[in-house]
Amino acid sequence: MQNFNYPRAEKLKKNNEISLLFEKGKWKTCGNLRIIVLKDNPDHPVESIKFGVSVSKRYFKKAVHRNRVKRLLRESYRLHKDLFNEAFGTQTIAMLFWVSSEMPQKFQDVEAQFIKLCQIQKRS
Repeated sequence: MQNFNYPRAEKLKKNNEISLLFEKGKWKTCGNLRIIVLKDNPDHPVESIKFGVSVSKRYFKKAVHRNRVKRLLRESYRLHKDLFNEAFGTQTIAMLFWVSSEMPQKFQDVEAQFIKLCQIQKRS
């Protein structure tokens, strides 16, 4: 049975983790999605998976629209967590961004781009 929850322990919240992610992380882009990933290594150990989402105010001026896109991103992660863990590993800090000013029409569009991003990472 798959684990479809997104518990508090998996949420990227701490400022020091976020700053470490931006300093040492690697960027990947696929379509309208961009992800920054920091995997576990001896210089900066990561105990478990931490995942966060961000949507720029530059692309979406209204908070309602930013929150909608963030909900879609979190939902695609929640439903495809196994695929994400396969591609990026279980000891990873990651933050997902939506880098387009166009509002996604359907959840399936966001989901397809998230799956494609994970598959590209798995191949490399």
